[in-house]
Amino acid sequence: MRHAPLKVFAGNSNPSLAEKIAEYLKEEVGVGLGDIELTRFSDGEISCHIRENVRGTDVFVIQSTCNPANDNLMELLIMLDTLKRASAVRITAVIPYFGYARQDRKHKPRVPISAKLVADLLEKAGANRVISMDLHANQIQGFFDIPVDHLYASAVFIPYLRNMEFKNLCIVSPDAGGAERARAYSKRLDASLVLVDKRREKANEAEVMNVVGEVDGRDLIIVDDIIDTAGTLVKTAKALKERGALRIFAVASHGVLSGVAMERIEESCIEKIFITDSIPFDKKLDKKNKVEILSVAKLIGEAIKRAHEETSISSLFID
Repeated sequence: MRHAPLKVFAGNSNPSLAEKIAEYLKEEVGVGLGDIELTRFSDGEISCHIRENVRGTDVFVIQSTCNPANDNLMELLIMLDTLKRASAVRITAVIPYFGYARQDRKHKPRVPISAKLVADLLEKAGANRVISMDLHANQIQGFFDIPVDHLYASAVFIPYLRNMEFKNLCIVSPDAGGAERARAYSKRLDASLVLVDKRREKANEAEVMNVVGEVDGRDLIIVDDIIDTAGTLVKTAKALKERGALRIFAVASHGVLSGVAMERIEESCIEKIFITDSIPFDKKLDKKNKVEILSVAKLIGEAIKRAHEETSISSLFID
């Protein structure tokens, strides 16, 4: 496979990230973004035209399935089908943010497992491989019958956090499900671990119930994969502050930041929130904002390069 020519295309979901990835690949392997035309008919149907030969090539398609999730997902499926019918030898869907990942199980009767449905659709459309980052649930990898390379934004966050000064640092998991993720941060940052036990009453709302661990007089970093409405995050930070925490920071791989999320964050006791550019951030940022964006373009670009060359991707996360 390493002898097949490399081609990289991008959809419309996150052009800024795609361009940064292409810049990295241009420097490393001399390959930029391929020529693709994505248009819409008057009724909203998506049309795709690959404007260069892809026969016998190793193709990577960059597309986050973020808001508008259905449009971006459909666009990705159509691009995959187009490339398959154009005789690309291998097609890898590069999905920095995997939409529908929070629908990964039946938590009550008569609900779908939409993450599995999306996996099936991607395979049927023509994906031979998937590269994604910080999936909401690890079992999503098992929903696919094709290889899935799972990247971790910690490879970007941790080097950045190591250059900051903290007092008696603790890493906080905002729920039991994120304990493994938080433990990985605590180990690599040589910090203690705190778990917040919460009870979710209804969608997008959470009530903090208990804090397991010592936070009094300590700086804290809350680690999560997604910040959506920021309700859970802000309530978690408030509970920690009430228990004597000094400064509170947060890191999240995917900044959905829907609805009143930014207002909640700006009014909260959180000092700074670090997110990645896996989802385009269309809100205006300045030095007063509490949100800072770190790019994962180099991480994803290197993963594409290694996947194409058939070398180790897991070694990206060993330090």
